[in-house]
Amino acid sequence: MAIEAYCVKCKEKKEMVDPQESLTKNGKPITKGKCPVCGTTICRIGKVK
Repeated sequence: MAIEAYCVKCKEKKEMVDPQESLTKNGKPITKGKCPVCGTTICRIGKVK
């Protein structure tokens, strides 16, 4: 499943590498992964369908 998120360093949407679901400090769902180009951590807030 391809999950896209905005990379701040590349300044465009990229497909996440190794996405992992977790929760924020206040209990909201979030998906974290790595940018395939620069390796920066990118996040997608909300539940992944």
